[in-house]
Amino acid sequence: MTTSARVLVATAVPAERDAVARAFPEPGEEVRLPGAVLFRTTTAGAGPSGTTAGAGPRRSAAVIDLLAAGVGPARAAASTGAALTAAALAGTPYDLVVSAGIGGGFAPGAPLGSLVVADAITVADLGAETADGFLPVTELGFGTVTHRPPESLVRAVTEATGARTGTVLTVSTVTGTAARAAALRARHPRALAEGMEGFGVAEAADTQGAPVLEVRAISNPVGPRDRAAWRIGDALAALTAAFGKFAPALESWRSV
Repeated sequence: MTTSARVLVATAVPAERDAVARAFPEPGEEVRLPGAVLFRTTTAGAGPSGTTAGAGPRRSAAVIDLLAAGVGPARAAASTGAALTAAALAGTPYDLVVSAGIGGGFAPGAPLGSLVVADAITVADLGAETADGFLPVTELGFGTVTHRPPESLVRAVTEATGARTGTVLTVSTVTGTAARAAALRARHPRALAEGMEGFGVAEAADTQGAPVLEVRAISNPVGPRDRAAWRIGDALAALTAAFGKFAPALESWRSV
């Protein structure tokens, strides 16, 4: 028997969560858990009507749990971990975890309003400063600095949305100078976007053995802070549109 895929989508703030929710027409419900509050909906009625282009009939609607996990990698990891643990204890583990939201884009690869799907989720500032420069924590003999989403899922989402694909960096301090932006690009030449939660969400997913995806709609350039140039509303609209377009990929995704 085919069962519905279960997907946890973690955003930083309620505005991002609500932007994702607008992609799914089905009425949702609030689910309160110890340490987390979810908004539960489904992909029924989202995306192309009835069929997926080139893929035949749509599968069963996926269950989508939306979580405003908090700002920064630590809070995002804690909130995501709470939701994942509750689902596992209930016997309904998630098939996929998605970190989603708006973020900064590295020019010229990720202009304002564009969408970036991570093929690598990398923490950019976990490590040590030395006289010779920054050393990632892995070069100190600890932990990990990168999680890689499933290639097939990255490809499906990219084809559905026309998104750019590359590394999305996670930082605890948002970049605010041209010098910092240049330094990050020098260390991570494939970086297209910067956010504050992706790696934390990915770490939580990894503890439960769940695959992870990160999707960022670009609201501002990475570099000097110029609030007048930010396009937050446009980025939130792009996030809504993206989830509507790749709803079929969520329905068909299974980790096993």
